[in-house]
Amino acid sequence: MSRTFVSALRVRYAETDAMGVAHHATYPVWFEVARTDAMHALGLPYREVEARGYYLMLSGLNVEYRRAARYDDELQIHATLSAVRSRTLTFSYEVRRAGELLATGETRHIATDHTYRPARLPDDLLALLGPG
Repeated sequence: MSRTFVSALRVRYAETDAMGVAHHATYPVWFEVARTDAMHALGLPYREVEARGYYLMLSGLNVEYRRAARYDDELQIHATLSAVRSRTLTFSYEVRRAGELLATGETRHIATDHTYRPARLPDDLLALLGPG
């Protein structure tokens, strides 16, 4: 069963256009905030993944926009580690404002060693990322 983690943030002025609407390029940044928080909650901060000799390189990104987020909105970014395989991870996201769905998305990551060659994650790391 997948676990979902929720990160809260407020739309900053620098993330908006002249009309006060959050720029589309900001959503992947919010996904990264939620993914980082989720990794910490799983007991596996990304810094530790790197220290163990691995990168989780982005191999795919998708965002579907439904409603606009605006300056000073309080948002909840829901991050779910939706697939774990020996060399790949997939995170799914929902961006919400007071329960209203604003956007959905997904990022796919491939594990590599520090020479950027695909690598199998060790079993102990996979256990931390697996269903809990």
